[in-house]
Amino acid sequence: MIPGVRLVLLGKQGAGKGTQAVKLAKHYVVPHISTGDMFRATVRSGSPLGEKLGYFMEAGELVPDAVVIEVVETRLREDDSRTRGFVLDGFPRTRPQAEELQAVLEPLGGLDVALDLEVPTDIVMARLSGRRACSQCGANYHVEAPPQVEWTCDVCGGEVVHRADDTPDAIARRLALYEQETEPLLGFYRELGLLCVVEGVGLPNDVFSRAVEAVDARRERARV
Repeated sequence: MIPGVRLVLLGKQGAGKGTQAVKLAKHYVVPHISTGDMFRATVRSGSPLGEKLGYFMEAGELVPDAVVIEVVETRLREDDSRTRGFVLDGFPRTRPQAEELQAVLEPLGGLDVALDLEVPTDIVMARLSGRRACSQCGANYHVEAPPQVEWTCDVCGGEVVHRADDTPDAIARRLALYEQETEPLLGFYRELGLLCVVEGVGLPNDVFSRAVEAVDARRERARV
């Protein structure tokens, strides 16, 4: 069995993090932990927390650190992520979140690598504006790669819709927030010697191959 990995996946919205996270989690035999999926499930629940999360997501705002950290820490305490590792997709998004994550992971041996998928802004804008998602399970589609039957999810049969947080205004706001608050993460992880930057443009399998090569090289250097 391939040894597990503790990996954070970074990059602009629309950089392909979800696709690569699934591939990397399968390759390293670890859970894929997506804060976006967890948040959307909470919004669908209709709970007070779900209403609060829905406000931030629809406005294209970052969810407050305290809420995000509580959700992620709870997940990282579960047996699979404690013993095997994880691919963390959607967290951290700010330097304080990253610092908190380092503290949480210290007893487990720390983070192995922070992998940044680098994709130009004009490309992610095109990807996001055409994205569609299942209203039930969250499966992602695109206007250029729709489900097989008239916007009905191939996975669960739910209605595939244009997400409220994928409007042009919300997309522009999220990308601006990324530039302002999330990009400093690259400097933080670079200082720790954990950052690997991978070109995220190209066929998914080509991006995946570059990602695995970068992760394995980083882990090999850490063993020396």
